[in-house]
Amino acid sequence: MKGPGEAARAGFETRAIHVGQGPDPTTGAVVPPVSFATTFAQDAVGHHRGYEYARSGNPTRAALEECLADLEGAARGLAFASGLAAEDAVLRTLRPGDHVIFPHDAYGGTFRLIDKVWGPAGIGHTPVDMSATGGIDGLRRAWLDSTRLVWVETPSNPLLSVVDIAAVSAEAHSRGAVVVVDNTFATPYLQQPLELGADIVVHSATKYLGGHSDVVGGFLAVADTDLGDRLAFFQNAVGGVPGPMDCYLVLRGVKTLAIRMDRHCANASAVAGLLESHPAVSRVHYPGLRSHPGHDVAVRQMRGFGGMVSFVLAAGERAALEVARSTSVFTLAESLGAVESLIEHPHRMTHASTAGSALQVDPGLIRLSVGIETVGDLLDDLERALDRAQRLS
Repeated sequence: MKGPGEAARAGFETRAIHVGQGPDPTTGAVVPPVSFATTFAQDAVGHHRGYEYARSGNPTRAALEECLADLEGAARGLAFASGLAAEDAVLRTLRPGDHVIFPHDAYGGTFRLIDKVWGPAGIGHTPVDMSATGGIDGLRRAWLDSTRLVWVETPSNPLLSVVDIAAVSAEAHSRGAVVVVDNTFATPYLQQPLELGADIVVHSATKYLGGHSDVVGGFLAVADTDLGDRLAFFQNAVGGVPGPMDCYLVLRGVKTLAIRMDRHCANASAVAGLLESHPAVSRVHYPGLRSHPGHDVAVRQMRGFGGMVSFVLAAGERAALEVARSTSVFTLAESLGAVESLIEHPHRMTHASTAGSALQVDPGLIRLSVGIETVGDLLDDLERALDRAQRLS
């Protein structure tokens, strides 16, 4: 993998392993070295070898940015210290009086950032159902003359709603707005938002990109170089950048992204099938189910349906809490997207910040991050917990 042209012709798995990642020209190391340097020697005043200060650029970070930009089909990639730091950089492109349309079931941290941080700074916002249920009509009804940004999550967190990226992008662009897609749940392996018309892709690299619950990070992939330059200015000026070891860990995780996602998808599909057939469960959210209202759109724009599943207990919150505390293979913890399976109660945990708002989560909802363990162990674990919950009703 010597040049970008050759890399572009290779498959996803090959590019994930090789783009931006060596061999190191100095030592021949097949793994990119972790550069801990905070400053870099200059050959003359103002003349350096690509790096001068680590906040502005770092060789390990550059390798990660090159690799992920390639996988997303982006003109530029930018790494951040967290997913929310990446989202904050996007929102800094707005001005007081501008308006954002975002999902009615957005991640709680995204809602908190838009509502509690940027709302007081003069950024207006409206939650909208942009899924297969709400569609473009909901977007049009919420549109204001001041709308400058349309924020999309697909699949969404925690309801796994699916948004038609191409349709939303076409509508937003016809009105002069920018479209950002949170691709955290799908990853670039399963979905390519820029190819479907989006302007910016955002990731919590903490999740599937890192994949091992051992690093916090964020990422932006941008289709337009001028917009990429604006976001790079905020990346440097505000300083929410990842350290070199964090970049190394994400880059290492990306190497196995494809094979991990294949297993996540297979296990999640089996889990969703079990949930759909269990009498303790009233509703299952998983795009791979034909009963999901966004299934047809997901088939069209995704190569697989991901490793996230959520479901509602028929007996409500009490039963949901019982399930959450009764599993043993599924660990009760926040976050998602790693090799181990996690279970959580969004109403009291990840989405507690939405309480009292239009985004408030059903107290009977459970969210699963289905890992890559032996699928039979996962199914047995869940079935035992669901049987316990059913006895409460």
